[in-house]
Amino acid sequence: MAVWGIAGKVYRDKTRPVDPVVLHRMMLWTQAEPRSEDAILLRPPVGFAAQGLSSSGKAAGVPTENEDGTIFIAFTGELFNRRELSDHLANLGHSLRAKNAADVALHGYEQWGPDFLLKLRGAFALAIYSLRDQSLFLATDRLCCKPLFWARLRPGASDEAFLFASELKSFLAEPAFSREIDPVALSYYLTYQYVPQPWAIFRDAHKVAPAHWFLFKDGEIATKRYWELQYEPKVSLTEDEAVEQALERIDESVRARVEDNVVPGILLSGGVDSSAMVAMMRRHVTGELRTFSIGFRVEEFNELPFARQVAEQFNTRHEEFVIEPDAVECLAELAWYYDEPMADESAISTFYVTRLARQHVTVAYLGDGGDESFLGYQRYRGLGIFPRYCMIPRPLRALADAPFALGARLLPSSAKLEALSYMNHATIAGDAKVYAQAMVIFREYQKRGLLSPQYRAVLDQPGGDSEAWTLDVFNRAPDRALVERKSFSDINSYLPGALLPKVERAGCANSLICRAPLLDHKVMEWAALVPLELKMKQGELKFLLKKAMTRHFTWHFLTRPKMGFGVPVGEWFRGELRDFTCEFLTGQRARSRGFFDMSYVHRLLARHLSGHQDHGRRIWALVMLEAWCRTFLDRPDPLAEGPLRLGGYQRSRPFAG
Repeated sequence: MAVWGIAGKVYRDKTRPVDPVVLHRMMLWTQAEPRSEDAILLRPPVGFAAQGLSSSGKAAGVPTENEDGTIFIAFTGELFNRRELSDHLANLGHSLRAKNAADVALHGYEQWGPDFLLKLRGAFALAIYSLRDQSLFLATDRLCCKPLFWARLRPGASDEAFLFASELKSFLAEPAFSREIDPVALSYYLTYQYVPQPWAIFRDAHKVAPAHWFLFKDGEIATKRYWELQYEPKVSLTEDEAVEQALERIDESVRARVEDNVVPGILLSGGVDSSAMVAMMRRHVTGELRTFSIGFRVEEFNELPFARQVAEQFNTRHEEFVIEPDAVECLAELAWYYDEPMADESAISTFYVTRLARQHVTVAYLGDGGDESFLGYQRYRGLGIFPRYCMIPRPLRALADAPFALGARLLPSSAKLEALSYMNHATIAGDAKVYAQAMVIFREYQKRGLLSPQYRAVLDQPGGDSEAWTLDVFNRAPDRALVERKSFSDINSYLPGALLPKVERAGCANSLICRAPLLDHKVMEWAALVPLELKMKQGELKFLLKKAMTRHFTWHFLTRPKMGFGVPVGEWFRGELRDFTCEFLTGQRARSRGFFDMSYVHRLLARHLSGHQDHGRRIWALVMLEAWCRTFLDRPDPLAEGPLRLGGYQRSRPFAG
């Protein structure tokens, strides 16, 4: 079973009841079909709700209480060791009514307290309220595969309350919740293309961080990390032993997730990780296996031929969809379903491939996690010219720093001088700064040009340096090897911030349960302890996983250049979407927001459209932000209207670059 969403409200005054109308509105816009009122539990001062679909396609999700009605839980997600834990808890004297994931988590909390989270294997977010001590407990899984937002309303007042929800838009059902934007969150979004935890785009909202629990009791808030990936001590393995153990652990993770009588699908890009999922799934599925792929007319972004090759090799029923440049309709849906501005352009591919898959299956598997655990990103090997540039003696680079910076300011139209100045400065700052450059969209100095004075001021306030967030994560374990510090940083930032929400939101929007066996914490814990030279041998990215997959694919197939679910937005902005983009970003509505210096936006567009620079990803970030603003800020009641209607959008005036 998987539940799409949970939501709830808890008053600090233990006698005050929650208005069921507010709770119904909070759940009305979860992605699954609305359920009957048995999805809501009301006990002063608590109101909990949950709803969704099971893997069989049936409605699922009801808040659960313990035997004496003193502890309640709202649970979203899946536990893949549910049966073992249920039996264990029964042997300890617990009476589990439904024996579903929510029931197991509730009684686990009763038995072990917060430590029960370490016993759970799966993707989940949960809320537990105890009448015994009037406490609210929130938690997410180790990687935050299932997001969870919270907000505290009117602290200290007689009607002080606490909200939580899987979807940020649920908070709009609460009249006391403010839609004021957090300038810090906006700055972080421009840096990373997503709003990282613990921030949220609305000032009054926050996220529960991955592998954290959160307790609200007696007006006080406490939070604690309960799990973190460990890279020491390394295990002693030969290459052949490492290959065998990798196959065993991935195979066991797949087997734990496969269900009888449910036809599985696989989101197949044609790359190493998703192809590995097809190979491993076929070991456990002798009957029908479905695969789904997305392609493009632009050849360098199109992996359909490789996906077809894998589908034919493993005898799957294969479906394909080619995405065209007319992404206006998709833009409106992405803004609605992602709740916050989110500018990973591959969300377009993910949204369409999950929609395609849901036409045929209820559960889909994907290869997410392979790059982080088995070291597949190019930045792990080195960032293009950076290693060669660092061959210049550091004193010379330090000496050139000020002249380069001055030249970049005096000649802002020189893309080469701008890049040289920033690269030189990053290499002086050290490994962490070089790594951070692979993760940012708008660099700090670019944001100073883009943001209006009102929003630029936040950059100089405490916590305003958004790149420092990445540096803090990177430097959390200074004794690790450089490559493992990069991997650790990705797992704690980019993975839960961009990749997992991208899949989770797209799957929920299309009522598709998505499972990623390579993100199983047992697989990740084992991979972290494998010696580095086995995971990335002689500079070969993802060597160990590729070596394991040579039982199914040729070395040539496994070592071709990585593509993933990339989208050619930069070319679209110069072509079919040119007029739409220019008006969307420079029209009266965008100008009236006061976020940006519009002369900078004009220059950005002009440089991209002329082909002098590639600002495709930055422009996409601005487009997604504007779409989000029109969805959630401009309308008096977004929940009453749903996604925007952008079809047939007409350009109203020419663009002057």
